Order: sequence, then structure tokens, then C-alpha cells
Amino acid sequence: MMRMQTDLVDVMEAAARGDLAGGAVDWTEQAALTVVMASKGYPGSYEKGSVIEGVERAEEDPLVKVFHAGTARGEGGELLAVGGRVLNVTALGDTITEAQRRAYDAVAKIDWPGGFYRKDIGWRAVEREKS
Repeated sequence: MMRMQTDLVDVMEAAARGDLAGGAVDWTEQAALTVVMASKGYPGSYEKGSVIEGVERAEEDPLVKVFHAGTARGEGGELLAVGGRVLNVTALGDTITEAQRRAYDAVAKIDWPGGFYRKDIGWRAVEREKS
């Protein structure tokens, strides 16, 4: 989604008309990388209802977007984890290495003691860029 330059609504309208063959979807040349933040214990049993803070700080970089997969708002408006795979922190960069750095910088701004993430996302692609 981050790489798509064409308006998604236009693509969906073309699909609804059965006219996808007539339209082109434009993509940025930038690389995209996503780090999934999951509830501790996932994929086994995990606690639901832990509070997540800092998503807005993570998205201050215009090349970062946090996609919600397992979140809900609490009675007081707080962001809560209600699923196993909870947040998808996606970043763009001119290289995979840059997108990876930007994604992990964004993850570091999210305060969620009830969550975890892998620290090796994209390592093979980064190694290929180095060689």
C-alpha cells in the first residue's frame, strides 16, 4: 500500500466496473519494509487489552505508516491490543536498508510493554544490497 501511487479508490471503482484492464496502477520505485508488532505470547496464548502508546510519534515521519490489525479503542479512548498480530509498521526508503532503518526507528517510538517484534526483518535483502 505504501508503494502505490494511484488512488486506491480509483482502482476499487475500476474493479467494481470490471475495468481493471483499462487502468494502470503506478508504483513508487522506493522500497517498502514492514515490521509486525505482536502481543507477547503470540502465536500461542496472549493477553488482550494491553495499552499501546506512541503510534502518532511513529507516524511523524511521512514515509512511515502504522497499519492496525488487532487494535481497538478502550472506553477512555486509549489504544488497546486485542489480537495477536497487532501493528504493521511500514516504511519507505530509497533502499531496503533505508526502509529497514526507518521502520525500526518508528517501532522504537511505540511504547507497548505487552508487545514484541522481530529484529531481523529484511536482513537478507540488506545483505544483498551490501554485496
